[in-house]
Amino acid sequence: MNNGRWAHTASVLPNGEVLVTGGYNGTTLNSAELYNPSTGTWTVINIMNNPRSSHTAFVLTNGKMLIAGGIDNMPLNSAELY
Repeated sequence: MNNGRWAHTASVLPNGEVLVTGGYNGTTLNSAELYNPSTGTWTVINIMNNPRSSHTAFVLTNGKMLIAGGIDNMPLNSAELY
């Protein structure tokens, strides 16, 4: 990964890549990274709308990710599609 983090999520996408979102490394993160297991490379991708750690992420049947809840100093009641 390009950015160290904990309290993040890592989800396997339908194409086999792994999407890592949010987390914490001294501050709550709104960054996301995509891992390509075929090449062993990490790519920083678009940031999330809200920084979040300890959230949930779920791969939907259309291939998008639903990222919900978590904390950013306070509990979050928001969700976003990625």
